[in-house]
Amino acid sequence: MTPELAIILTACLTATACAIVGTFLVLRKMALIGDAISHAVLPGIVIAFFFTHSLNSLPMLIGASLFGLVTVALIEALSRTRRVAEDSAIGVVFPALFALGVLLISQRAGQIHLDTDCVLYGDIAWVPFNTIVVGGVNLGPRSVWVLGAVTLANLLFVLVFWKELKISTFDPELAAALGLAPVLIQYLLMGAVSVTTVAAFESVGAILVVAMLIVPAATAYLFTDRLWLMLTLAIVFGVLAAVSGYFFARAFDFSIAGAMALAVGVWFTLAWLFAPRHGVVAQLVWRARLSVRFAGELLVAHMADRNEPSLPVRALAGHFRWREWFGRLVVRDLLRRQLVRLDKAEVLLLTETGRQLAREFGREASAANSHDR
Repeated sequence: MTPELAIILTACLTATACAIVGTFLVLRKMALIGDAISHAVLPGIVIAFFFTHSLNSLPMLIGASLFGLVTVALIEALSRTRRVAEDSAIGVVFPALFALGVLLISQRAGQIHLDTDCVLYGDIAWVPFNTIVVGGVNLGPRSVWVLGAVTLANLLFVLVFWKELKISTFDPELAAALGLAPVLIQYLLMGAVSVTTVAAFESVGAILVVAMLIVPAATAYLFTDRLWLMLTLAIVFGVLAAVSGYFFARAFDFSIAGAMALAVGVWFTLAWLFAPRHGVVAQLVWRARLSVRFAGELLVAHMADRNEPSLPVRALAGHFRWREWFGRLVVRDLLRRQLVRLDKAEVLLLTETGRQLAREFGREASAANSHDR
């Protein structure tokens, strides 16, 4: 496996693993949990080192995952008191646990190569050089195997508990009434988030992990309201960001992880602007169309109410104080809907469809007035 392929594959596996669990974090409005876990697991890493006196990843992964669950449990306990909001509980718990880990390192592991940089901020550029060798056979980068296993575990978790995850995400009260144990599902999900975060940030860095947990899922949310499609799109956007970020970093000699995190933000920005339903441009177009339609129906009602079945197009701007270009859009929409017709002298004439619409407006107005009285 070439170094380039090892880096891209590691980033894609990170994006996939993070997107699978990150989709549910976004839907449950728990986006900050990923950032909290990536820092709060530090005491677990240090304590695992104290017990094993080794920098082996498996004990550290277990210790970090346990403290990830402790973090979630503490946040949940504070939130349930109803005296602290969930975002405030996150802000209270993870700095305290992170500070505890820093103190343990400074007091007990000061003479050993165990510091916040080494345990929290990996560098994806070094992935090709950290390989697994079994019986003299090089099996390839360790991160590919670890993150591949985590990705499969996350996928299996979602497939097995799909119904429980779906119902407890959108309606936890219904899930509890159906006996689906939403609290247990919550802790299983947080456990998956913990394992994913800890397994990934050693290789790719905490910043990229947090970005991949949240931003691809948030990007996908702008495109669809269907859970399975959002999950699929989150994976797609994460992989696109990983690949495009790598080639951007190689072209301009930037940090690879930083370029990938930036690419995630770029894809989100493009989606935020141009998503077909919820994008800024689509919303502006929809509002403009709605404004034109409302103005046209107002014109039709005015012509019928004032007994003016004809109205010169050139008089619209002065009659309704519209800009000329807006008046043209209104006339074009009315012609398309066959509510008016235009004669050779460019005079608007109500069609039978237009008169029928005006009568419906009149009936609705009469019903509303009688209801108010």
